[in-house]
Amino acid sequence: MPIRENEKLVGYVNIVKQGGRKFNGLSDKIDCEIPDYLTEYFEGYREKLLEAVAETSEEYMERYFNGDEFSDEEVRQALGENVMDGTVIPVAMGSNSEIRGVYNLLNDIVKYFPSPDKVKKAGKNTKTNNIFEANYDNKKPFSALIFKTIADPFIGKYSLVKVCSGVLKSDAVIYNSERDVEEKLSKLYILQGKTPIEVNELYAGDIGAIAKLTDAKTGDTLSTKAEPIVYEKLQLPIPYTYMRYKAKTKGDEDKVAQALAKIMDEDQTVKVVSDVENRQALLYGMGEQHLEIIVSKLLGKYKVEIELTKPKVAFRETIKKKAEVQGKYKKQSGGHGQYGDVKMTFEPSNNMEKPYEFEEKVFGGAVPRNFFPAVEKGVQESVLKGPLAAYPVVGVKATLIDGSYHPVDSSEMAFKTATMMAFKKGFMEASPVLLEPIVSLKVTVPDRYTGDIMGDLNKRRGRVLGMTPIEGEKQLIEADVPMTELFGYSTELRSMTGGRGDYSYEFSRYEQAPTDIAEKEIAARASKVTKIEE
Repeated sequence: MPIRENEKLVGYVNIVKQGGRKFNGLSDKIDCEIPDYLTEYFEGYREKLLEAVAETSEEYMERYFNGDEFSDEEVRQALGENVMDGTVIPVAMGSNSEIRGVYNLLNDIVKYFPSPDKVKKAGKNTKTNNIFEANYDNKKPFSALIFKTIADPFIGKYSLVKVCSGVLKSDAVIYNSERDVEEKLSKLYILQGKTPIEVNELYAGDIGAIAKLTDAKTGDTLSTKAEPIVYEKLQLPIPYTYMRYKAKTKGDEDKVAQALAKIMDEDQTVKVVSDVENRQALLYGMGEQHLEIIVSKLLGKYKVEIELTKPKVAFRETIKKKAEVQGKYKKQSGGHGQYGDVKMTFEPSNNMEKPYEFEEKVFGGAVPRNFFPAVEKGVQESVLKGPLAAYPVVGVKATLIDGSYHPVDSSEMAFKTATMMAFKKGFMEASPVLLEPIVSLKVTVPDRYTGDIMGDLNKRRGRVLGMTPIEGEKQLIEADVPMTELFGYSTELRSMTGGRGDYSYEFSRYEQAPTDIAEKEIAARASKVTKIEE
């Protein structure tokens, strides 16, 4: 428990030893009395501690009820057992700004955390498909798991490994079965802070670092080709927060790409996606603060700057009614002219998975068959950028019903252009609407926050589909929410729930956007709508 004076951390109360200690410089401590204002809290925590110790055995339980005292050593031993089986989670106390508590934390790790040889560790031998019981045994074949990657512009790339079995020597040839590559090591290290210290070998249970492994990534298993082992992959959270990014200085794009690749080596919850449809590069992370840290890391470590902006959302366009129109393209400019004439109907196809369906119902050769592919090509090109707001078109059925041609001037190009003119006209006459993407959102929060979450989802135009009570006095809330309303949600959720809420989502479908949203989007995109030659 912290001892504070004038809002500063000056010492702590050790509940196991039942005494206070004050900091004296950076490393020394001096004994002190437990302050009066902490006595009541101390007694409550001491009681909880003794209850946890008593539950480790029937003998201890009996002694606890008889009012016997436990020795410090018995308390430590019992706590070690509790920590090992996961029934007690120790919380350490300190202050990073005042460099306090690090020494105690390291001591607690040594006292209460299990030694590697007390822990089970199993993988799979990919050659025999048998379970490989590593169990941090030096005598078994070598295997190790890469649990972190450091990619530093000054000290280079280090793969941090925990040796799970056998002995790793500095001149060993190791095999990465997931990448199917063998590499000869040159040097092995242990890291002391940021300082690498060279060693000749690492034993089972040791944590060390290997420099400059070419293909290895966090989560990969290293072993030998004779005994190829794979351990279960680390379960990493999926990044859902994203923003659009671009290099601040023109010409820095390659530098930014290389720096981001190194950051992704280090942190697998960072992702870069190229959104071709909206012509934007997206940076994904665990929240807005995470993205800000990436920006600062790019500047501090790699000397490149990027700007984050609100991402564009991919809307769609479709029609609600049927329209019959004519598209006629006629051009005379000396010599052969251009002539294409089509009469078409456009109506909803009721299939939002496909941009368009094309059919021809021409009688009597009004449009020769050899021009049908050109007409379909016109439809195919038109649906890429709709006439409403230049978004892709979905769910349209186009039918060629009539037309005319010129034996000399008609060409595939003329019929394609005539079709594109007909498409624009027909689309705008068939009650065009803008569709917005809807995602299926799942939010997990403690019970007491459900009202706030539901209110916030309603504000975001969300439709709550249901709530399911789950373990740990939590609720799983499922809702359909427009993707445009999810911007900034991770920060809002963290703020509403004190950091205890979690969410995930996946794309569900497209739905008609409300009039006010559609009008704003159409106005913003007016300059992007293609003008077709009349």
